[in-house]
Amino acid sequence: MTKTMRPQRRFRRTAQSGAIKPWMLIVLLLALAPLLTLGFYEGRKAYWDAKVREMCEIDGGVKINEVIDVDENSYESIKNKFGQVDFPKKGTPESKDSVAVYSYKDTYIRRGAPEVRRSDLIVSRTSNGSILATSTTYSRVGGDLFALHPSHFSCPNTPNNFFASVINIKGKAK
Repeated sequence: MTKTMRPQRRFRRTAQSGAIKPWMLIVLLLALAPLLTLGFYEGRKAYWDAKVREMCEIDGGVKINEVIDVDENSYESIKNKFGQVDFPKKGTPESKDSVAVYSYKDTYIRRGAPEVRRSDLIVSRTSNGSILATSTTYSRVGGDLFALHPSHFSCPNTPNNFFASVINIKGKAK
């Protein structure tokens, strides 16, 4: 008896063979790339927002060193047209006659996107330059992937009556 030899079969690859088709990989990458990019930008903003909160907890807020006693006439002269205490900016012509002036100072912690900075609003006595009060805020601006108007985060808020907090009208308890 002779055995007949069967020709060997060659296996063809099918769609179920487990190999990832190159076009499937390209579609997957095209779908994931925007998500990963968006995740990167949002993650970076979240990181800097957490850093800003941390810095706010350490030294953000209002610190009052001294309160000025003023009489009724002086108090009326430092009010603005809305009836709120409003000191002139340091170095302006109006600052010569005022009991106190304010200055503003920004310190950049990070430039670029996002921008992170510390802002100090300082009220000082006109006569000797001593610092009466300071309001320190931290902020993050920008860092968005696409934005018509950049997002921002800051803390803590400066109170509306910050300037009034350094004034005491003679004869009235604050």
